[in-house]
Amino acid sequence: MRQMTTRLAALTALFWTGAALAQELPAPLDDAAWPAVNQDEAALGRLLFYDPILSGNREVSCATCHHPAFGTSDGLSLPLGDGGHGIGPARAIDLENPPEQRVPRNSQALWNVGARDYVSMFHDGRVELDPSAPGGMRTPLDADMVEGFASMLSAQTMFPVLSPDEMAGHYSENEVAQAVRQGRLTGKGGAWDLIARRVAAHPDYARRFDAVYGLAPDEIGFTDISDAIAAFITFEFRSDTSPFDARLREGVPLPPEAEAGLALFYGPAGCAECHAGPFQTDHGFHAMGAPQVGPGKGARFETHARDEGRFRVTGRAGDLYAFRTPSLRNVALTAPYGHAGSHATLRGFVADHADPVTALGRYDRAQAVLLRMEVTDWRILDDKAEREAIAAAVTRPAVTLDAGEIDALVAFLGALTDPVATEGRLGVPKELPSGLPVAMP
Repeated sequence: MRQMTTRLAALTALFWTGAALAQELPAPLDDAAWPAVNQDEAALGRLLFYDPILSGNREVSCATCHHPAFGTSDGLSLPLGDGGHGIGPARAIDLENPPEQRVPRNSQALWNVGARDYVSMFHDGRVELDPSAPGGMRTPLDADMVEGFASMLSAQTMFPVLSPDEMAGHYSENEVAQAVRQGRLTGKGGAWDLIARRVAAHPDYARRFDAVYGLAPDEIGFTDISDAIAAFITFEFRSDTSPFDARLREGVPLPPEAEAGLALFYGPAGCAECHAGPFQTDHGFHAMGAPQVGPGKGARFETHARDEGRFRVTGRAGDLYAFRTPSLRNVALTAPYGHAGSHATLRGFVADHADPVTALGRYDRAQAVLLRMEVTDWRILDDKAEREAIAAAVTRPAVTLDAGEIDALVAFLGALTDPVATEGRLGVPKELPSGLPVAMP
């Protein structure tokens, strides 16, 4: 183990006396943190999660961008959905059907997203619980959104299948993409119905939907598909058996360097001010100056490469360049980091995150893990005014960390890795009812 600095050793000693914590440690998690899951429903959702049948061209599954082999992400700064072959950093562009652009944001990990604690989804929280909204949640489709979801997580799964760059494909390539292009999303013949009819046409899926939900093939809707996928994600990617959890439940100490990192995290480094609670997230939105890489987030008619984060949802100036605080469970497995995957290593991100305004000015572009495409990924970082706008939105003060303290924080973050969750409970299926191939690295 690296020699701890005198400063770190003193901090750790203070921690053990209870004098160093600025934030209290969270209470241990228990079963009440998650909704109960029907095992047959989760087993059905497992097949659908890995099945490319849900994509317009039958080539992309949920697992393409959220594979357990890559920490339920995909190992890329920005995903490549429709128009690619392979998985993870080895994914390559289909030269006969190249994508129009990269998916604009880093593929978020799925650990614990089915927990009751979660109140929003996506980097910008555009799907979120809202008791005043129809169905108790707000989505980009507002009143046009179908109802009948079992959970917010289920509602979230309705959107990637509509995205041309993620799963739908482009315009006239297939019937789903064409329906999306024409704005036909709901109702008979809409994009969601077309996908549901594909699934219902396979006898094994029809049998399973009947057994789980009591539905005849012509009664299966995409909300039923999304409910099953949500049940699988909730069960499969629950993560609460890490060394940190043992530390909370039984008082089992972490290795010395990780203990020093814990003292920093919940003490003077201030990490827990945003990465609070049992999942190390306050579920809030903060402008932290992460570099913008890739096409940005905008409507098809917009030509900028800017990603203004939460502002695109709320229209509030205070939300400019603010993104949802990610959970840190299994974070050591989910590289690259940042809303646009700007950093290839956890240590590099922690070091820059401590003083993001300074780091933005010296950002090393070699840290991005980007597939080669004939696109300009650096439009924002090449523009001085755009860089300054991102930096100006940062309101949190910089934190000074020496190399040993950064190492200690990374060691603590490693203690959030859960061997039970990463091994998998149901695992990756070997075959699918559709007969299509399972995504494997």
